Amino acid sequence: MYLKLNGIEIKCEGSERWGDLLDRLPDGGAGALGITVQGRTDSLNDKVQEYAFARVLTYADEEGRRIYERTLQFIFLTAANRLHPGKRVRIRHSFVQGLYIDLPDVAVTEAIVDRLKAEMRAIVEADMPIRRIRVSTEDAQGYFARTGQTDRLRILGYRKFSHFTLYRIDDGLDDYFYGEMAPDTGRIDVFDLRTCADGMLLQMPDVKDPRRPAPFVNLPNLLHTYSEAAEWHAILNCENVADLNDMIVNRRLREFIRVNEALQERRIEQIADQFIASGAQLLLIAGPSSSGKTTFAHRLSIALRVHGLRPVKVSLDDYYLDRDSIPKEPDGSIDLERIETLDIALLCDHLEKLLRGETVQVPEFDFKSGTRTENTHAFRVEPGQPIIIEGIHGLNDRLTATIPAHLKFKVYISPLTMLNLDDHNRIRTTDARLLRRIVRDYQFRGTPPEQTLDMWASVRRGEENYIFPFQEKADAMFNSSLTYELPIMKKYAYPALQAVKPDSPHYTLARRLVKFLNYIQTADVEDEIPVNSILREFIGGCCFYREED
Repeated sequence: MYLKLNGIEIKCEGSERWGDLLDRLPDGGAGALGITVQGRTDSLNDKVQEYAFARVLTYADEEGRRIYERTLQFIFLTAANRLHPGKRVRIRHSFVQGLYIDLPDVAVTEAIVDRLKAEMRAIVEADMPIRRIRVSTEDAQGYFARTGQTDRLRILGYRKFSHFTLYRIDDGLDDYFYGEMAPDTGRIDVFDLRTCADGMLLQMPDVKDPRRPAPFVNLPNLLHTYSEAAEWHAILNCENVADLNDMIVNRRLREFIRVNEALQERRIEQIADQFIASGAQLLLIAGPSSSGKTTFAHRLSIALRVHGLRPVKVSLDDYYLDRDSIPKEPDGSIDLERIETLDIALLCDHLEKLLRGETVQVPEFDFKSGTRTENTHAFRVEPGQPIIIEGIHGLNDRLTATIPAHLKFKVYISPLTMLNLDDHNRIRTTDARLLRRIVRDYQFRGTPPEQTLDMWASVRRGEENYIFPFQEKADAMFNSSLTYELPIMKKYAYPALQAVKPDSPHYTLARRLVKFLNYIQTADVEDEIPVNSILREFIGGCCFYREED
């Protein structure tokens, strides 16, 4: 049969695997990690099927990077099992271009990290095959019970399917991951391992130059926020999805929701206190898509009102430049998320005058025509009255360049997900945010999931360029993730994601979300969710969007 791989017609036999075809490509399939076939991701070990088009996945692709990360993680776990057999290993969360890992029963030292790194190098250099083994769920449960992996054993109890896929590098460790692996260890030869806080950081290849490990970036504020989230999980006594599922089954989720919301409320009050103590008057809020910025701004405003302050909001939407005056990208398109789309000079002039107690005439922007209208409205603030600005560029000093630093207080908000499926399979913050975006777009904007998925890559690029580089400039960080939210979001997102067809270019992404949602029980307790909860911004019923009676 014939098929097209990377646009090249190739003749192949029915028994061949995708990896067998790579040497028929002009570049020999350099950097190949997997195959994408009509929106689905295949392993290089999968048998070739007759499709019109297929493409090699490399580290340049999002899905290719996930295959690399998954395989690198498995190499680390195999090395840890060789050097510390029977010891618990937790893949906690992402950190810049890496993974933060800890060994709860081992004091991590430089010497331990060096030995682990050397063992990983030996596994990579041996170019060992990674085998995929199909077993029954009962056999998988038996294996995890014998090896003391109780986190795996518990989560399997909530899995519906009768069979299970395990991966094996050598006979010392079998493990599972919800996604494809590279076919061998030799392809995963760029990484680094270093101590970080009480654990270690497993660093991926640098996205800008995959020939070298990503450089270490010290982000103490972000690391502290993750630590705070871990403390919240300890307070909530919820470390993984099995803990959350148990609460749902045993009808204990309602109290859990109340405590979770109370922890967030306390943090908002702390940030209000920080702002007041700083003596600042301009409050700048920024964060990536689906962080809950709008609801957070409302709740922070209320916390400030409790102290007798009367915050007012300045909308950046009023300060857009006419579309035809915005610099174009090399391909002729307009990046509407660039800071150059805003009339910064006018904004700074108005903020200076407002802080002096003067009245300004705020412009009005017409989004349909893409131009500023002739209409304006008068705006003035009282001495000391807080001014809140919420927007993508809030932490970028260019936005408020002429405002003295002591008058500005910056807040970074993001849902930093710390709830994982189990010790070795984490739920990505990015995926949790995407679920929020899918539900909100569908609920309130009439946007089908595939359209949201289609925009997501562009949204992510904007975040990488305009938000994440400035997060450490924040005076305070707020983790908007709610540990109980996934069982609620599943009710809305799961049917929509399952409706994405295999021939969709977004099928792989949709299936990836479905795979981890399969492990999560649905909860029908929405009447317990407060009307001012950040989650209400996505599922509806938020008090801040109601009309006054």
